[in-house]
Amino acid sequence: MKKTQQDKLAELLIQAESDKVTELKNTNKRLLRQIEKLKDKKADLVEAVYKGAKDGMSTVTLPKAVKPKKNKSKGQEICVPLLSDIQLAKNTDTYNSKVAHKRVVKYAKKIVNLSQLQGENHTIKRCVVLALGDIVEGELIFPGQAHEIDSSLYKQVTVDGPRMLYEFFNILLSHFETVECHWVIGNHGALGGRSRRDYNPESNADRMLGKILETMFKNEPRMKFHIPEKKWYTIADLGVKAKFFCFHGDNIRGSMGLPFYGYNKKILGWKALASAELMEEFTHAVCGHYHTPTSLYLNDVRLWVNGSTESHNGYALEQLASMGRPSQFCLFVKPSKGVTAEYLVNLEGE
Repeated sequence: MKKTQQDKLAELLIQAESDKVTELKNTNKRLLRQIEKLKDKKADLVEAVYKGAKDGMSTVTLPKAVKPKKNKSKGQEICVPLLSDIQLAKNTDTYNSKVAHKRVVKYAKKIVNLSQLQGENHTIKRCVVLALGDIVEGELIFPGQAHEIDSSLYKQVTVDGPRMLYEFFNILLSHFETVECHWVIGNHGALGGRSRRDYNPESNADRMLGKILETMFKNEPRMKFHIPEKKWYTIADLGVKAKFFCFHGDNIRGSMGLPFYGYNKKILGWKALASAELMEEFTHAVCGHYHTPTSLYLNDVRLWVNGSTESHNGYALEQLASMGRPSQFCLFVKPSKGVTAEYLVNLEGE
């Protein structure tokens, strides 16, 4: 039976389809072989990289990590805490005699902690406290003060003050080999209210408190007080480059907050007098009074203005729109170099 034209066409289509499939299969095999070759090349390349890295590392000598050696030749440093403006007996919404006591004790403990931290790289056996006045709040310092205190001047000076600071210095004595205190008076230690100018300059509640403490520690050979009898300032001579001019700061006049101009005028004036040998030489200056901790460079003299332990001051809030947080400065000093570290110690919270 003869094939029809339609049958022939179908056979041709089948043959063409078969040839196409065969060609596709061959192409697929060829591509697979190429992929295998590329995989082999990649494997060879990775192996070559690892081998090269290994060979390279075998020629490198890596030093072992060495433990840091403790410095056996530690330099001597002195811990120098500033203590001022405790305003003991001041009574506000957040401050009173009990709070003052707690914060002063807390400060002593923080001084010890800081000295331990600083002592990792230095030998610190000596502590010199610079007490800068206004330890007590006093009485009759300004009109209406009687309504803002929780105890009499008698109790501030003879009961609460000695108890508070005896604990403070005892904590320091438990850590340092020797403790000294350079003590100056503040304006809140003045007696007699408006007639205070008629009193002898030695009559000051801060000075009385200092003398009581000196008597309390008279049998402790590791504790020494330096309390000037009539002067409002003292020089704490801790070394060639560590002579501290200590004063309270109420004689620095100014307005509208911290009196930067007043500090500049007075400190540089005193420095000029010292250069002329009309007063003792000093390299640094420290004071309190303004309850605003700050530090200034006045030519070659560094000044620290200490904070206060109080946490509220109605007068400053109303008159100056200003309020500080409870804090005190703690310095570390190398006698031959001066101040090497400074900390502003926060005394907020429990």
